[in-house]
Amino acid sequence: MSEQGVAGPHGQVGSHVANGWTVVRAEDEIDIAFAPLVRDEVVRRLADGHRHFVLDLCSTLFIDSMGLGMIVAVTKRIRDHAGSLRIACSDRRLLHVFTLGGLGAVYSFHDSVDQAVARPPPGAEGLAGWPRVRL
Repeated sequence: MSEQGVAGPHGQVGSHVANGWTVVRAEDEIDIAFAPLVRDEVVRRLADGHRHFVLDLCSTLFIDSMGLGMIVAVTKRIRDHAGSLRIACSDRRLLHVFTLGGLGAVYSFHDSVDQAVARPPPGAEGLAGWPRVRL
């Protein structure tokens, strides 16, 4: 499993593939300065043909309204590509932010990345080389 990513003002954004899911890891804070880096990583991976994502917020300490807005925006982009998004986060404070933002019922939340990727994405079972890149 190789990881790709970039460093930002507060932490790093990295991604890797696990069980057919593209896991995008956002460390530290997702705020006005860092949210665009997370968005760019998802967009880049979408362009590479990835469709099903887990946003790993397990190391995220803070998320502001810009971060929530970015998550909503990438969700729309992912869905436009017939994909899906799960969120790995067990921090009650962060989960409360999603609830306050009216997004608690919109996403599939998991306590860990391992839990989020335990089952392959819909339609990915048995596909060798998942995700496939469309040419």
